[in-house]
Amino acid sequence: MIIVLIGYMASGKSTIGRILSSKLNYRFIDLDDFIESKENLSISDIFKIKGEIHFRKLESDYLNQLITEYDDIVLSLGGGTPCYGNNIPTILSSKNTTSIYLKASIPTITNRLITEKAKRPLVAHLNSEKDIQSLLVNICLNVHRITTKLIIP
Repeated sequence: MIIVLIGYMASGKSTIGRILSSKLNYRFIDLDDFIESKENLSISDIFKIKGEIHFRKLESDYLNQLITEYDDIVLSLGGGTPCYGNNIPTILSSKNTTSIYLKASIPTITNRLITEKAKRPLVAHLNSEKDIQSLLVNICLNVHRITTKLIIP
């Protein structure tokens, strides 16, 4: 089985994923880390050098590879992964996956992102908490919610 953790950036997917994989004796894979290891570039550098569209294509390709070629893993997706391409249908159509949405409040996510801005290409250019909150409200929080089988508040 593949357990796919979905949630907005800084919602705790990697932290919870490591704990869950340890309890289940599954391998933990963070999709962003997987992409960085395969591409020999950081996510920030992929965005800078090749652009977001190229990154989203890589993200979809590697997600498909992981879902079709791996088993007994806990897979933490990037916050935007469910919002692009056919990523949600890929996850939901696999008989071997269970997706779990990790819900965190906008203030909680904002506080986490303020301290991690440099590592997050989508928010690195934002200057205030208000700008980050606006981004969070306007991008795909609802997409995560309606496309998963289990929500953990």
